[in-house]
Amino acid sequence: MGFKFVFLWTDLALWALIAAVSLYGWRVWRQPSLRATWRVALRDAATVGAGAVLLLFLCVTALDSVHFRRALPPAPGQAAGTTFYETRTESLLDLVLARPLAMRESSYSRPLATHGLLKQNLERNGQSVRETPRLQFGGAHLRDPEADWAGDIALRVAGGLAVAALVAALLSLVIARVAAAPGQPLAAAWQAVMRGRTAVPWRALWLTLSLTALLVGPVIALMGHYHVCGTDRTGNDVLVQALKSVRTAFVIGTLSTLATVPLALGLGVLAGFLKGWVDEAVQYVYTVITSVPNVLLIAACVLMLQVFIDTHGELFDTGLERADLKMFLLCIILGLTGWATLCRLVRAETLKLRELEFVQAAEAFGVSARRTMLRHIVPNVMHLVLITTVLNFSDLILYEAVLTYVGVGVDPNLSSFGGMINLSRNEMSLDPLVWWSFATAFGFMVTLVLAANLFADGVRDAFDPRARAFRPRRATTPAAG
Repeated sequence: MGFKFVFLWTDLALWALIAAVSLYGWRVWRQPSLRATWRVALRDAATVGAGAVLLLFLCVTALDSVHFRRALPPAPGQAAGTTFYETRTESLLDLVLARPLAMRESSYSRPLATHGLLKQNLERNGQSVRETPRLQFGGAHLRDPEADWAGDIALRVAGGLAVAALVAALLSLVIARVAAAPGQPLAAAWQAVMRGRTAVPWRALWLTLSLTALLVGPVIALMGHYHVCGTDRTGNDVLVQALKSVRTAFVIGTLSTLATVPLALGLGVLAGFLKGWVDEAVQYVYTVITSVPNVLLIAACVLMLQVFIDTHGELFDTGLERADLKMFLLCIILGLTGWATLCRLVRAETLKLRELEFVQAAEAFGVSARRTMLRHIVPNVMHLVLITTVLNFSDLILYEAVLTYVGVGVDPNLSSFGGMINLSRNEMSLDPLVWWSFATAFGFMVTLVLAANLFADGVRDAFDPRARAFRPRRATTPAAG
């Protein structure tokens, strides 16, 4: 075999999470009550659009979560059946981005530039002149950059937009077919979709995917010949770094949340329902935790783990495995040190729910405390858990940026939005200004966090039993799907 798979800790955790979500989707499909609740959530246009954006980010994360190492060519005298592999670990996303990854320049360059940013001493006609050098890859196919650059950019953008328009047209046909009622013509179904007269907001989904295609199409057409978002100090493509940082953001956000929810939910419900010494003990623990500055507590834990990783280098075959374990442990630390706020909210909500009639009736009929908490308390606080944890997604990314700034965050071998912003801190003070690294990281991060927040709001509204009766409803035509 010309390669072997590399199973990183975060890869296993992410694919286990995807499998769990798939099983939950199967359960939703089998249970009419859950299916009806999710149908309510998917009737909101913002939720559907945000879900589509999150799904696109998740696809990028999935591609970057399948790692492998290539086999080295056999060396002279190598024993038969023995295979050695490269120390560099690649992913499926690296194969997709093989061309931009190979287009490494010497230093900074502006977006879509053909020359470097910083002037260098060059030889011209036997004389030393100081000017910006021609890039090795960006615009290298142009014979006369000054004359051909604008026309080449316009031609490639037009080609990308044409392909994107074709994709949008195909999407419209698919959506019209899915939304059409039995016996309804596609033209009538598409007209209902565009007028928003369908139960499912197909128009929002089509607009989101079409706008994404119109944005991605020109980028794909350009990125094989130009650096669309420029290059950084070492000449690496900034757009590639941003795409590689999506996985780090998903890992930090999802795995840290998974480590937070069980502890916060369990202790919060126990403290609010049982009261007494259990409530006092839980309050004492999270009061002590919140009294310590969170960043300092996380930094101390990470530094202790860093000592273990540095003194046991023989446990790792590659630098990526070492960096991945550090990020995995960072997620656990973020979860175990950040559960106090959610636990306090769950406890307060449980104290209110405990006094409601349906809980009192369950206790009067002799239902055990365990069954009451699982059947009556936990489902009624899950909307609070959901919206709180997803809204903390941006906080977790911020923690990663702060910890990277102080030197105890994600390993420099891994791309991350925090690392990009940290490096751009000094670049923003250069003359000329290097703004594209910060702008690219900020744009990707805001898009990801905003989509997660909008999706969480829609799901919260659907799963909140108290808000369901007050949710505004939009009239729809039952004929269209």
